[in-house]
Amino acid sequence: MPFVPAHQLPPEPTRLGWHFAFVGKDLLLPLREAPPLLAATPGFGDAASGRHYLGQLDGLDCWALLLPAVPAGWQALPLRAAMMQLPPAQSALAARAAQVLEWDRSHRFCGVCGSATLLQPQERSRLCPACGHAAYPRVSPAMMALVWRPGELLLARGPHFAPGMYSALAGFVEPGESLEDCVAREVAEEVGVRVTNLQYYGSQSWPFPHSLMLAFTAQWDGGEIVPQPGEIEHAAWYALDALPDIPPRFSIAGHLIRDLVARMQAGGVEAAQAGGPGCQA
Repeated sequence: MPFVPAHQLPPEPTRLGWHFAFVGKDLLLPLREAPPLLAATPGFGDAASGRHYLGQLDGLDCWALLLPAVPAGWQALPLRAAMMQLPPAQSALAARAAQVLEWDRSHRFCGVCGSATLLQPQERSRLCPACGHAAYPRVSPAMMALVWRPGELLLARGPHFAPGMYSALAGFVEPGESLEDCVAREVAEEVGVRVTNLQYYGSQSWPFPHSLMLAFTAQWDGGEIVPQPGEIEHAAWYALDALPDIPPRFSIAGHLIRDLVARMQAGGVEAAQAGGPGCQA
């Protein structure tokens, strides 16, 4: 059964439930082997300073919890590292829980008049009783573009990447900008090349910090690589059979790169031009 999102607890809550508990921005995982995060009522539940219902996974209620300290028998891991240890469904829910808790933490007071806000029962929002301003969980669209030309991919690394790791280009969408415009601008800014034949690949919610990654392939249309100072540490063209270290399939970047390589190796440029599993942009 897929995950069914909700913000209101059903009339008959399930006895067992998934509990995604955080201390700060770190996710709690059990120290000893056990069904992680699945329990009737965690012993630390009463200590939670924030508690939000997320919906149901496999027919079981899901919760996001914020705790003041790490309880006995548990360890706090950075969210990215913790997500990589969980199955895909639980990993995605951990990301959702982190974003809901961060929204709740950062909107306790109105950004317009400074008054304390109130959680709303009918939707996931915090309302200011003084001026009526409503604050919803923030989602920031960001594009990812994997630039290719026959037999090669353009990959780059930022200063914050793990040693030796390269990936596709990425950047946030600016106000008033379409995704197509964003791809062209970010690619030109980060590596100085022009692209054409933009094809939509897929999307992924990404909680670092609250992004919706929209991935594309794009064909090189001219220009030499000029890395953007401060943003791109190194960028280069790589042959399909000689790629550097790339992200794992945990992220959409890992899927995007591997899938495009497979299509190009299977059918050449024509296969790459066919795009990903989505529609043409």
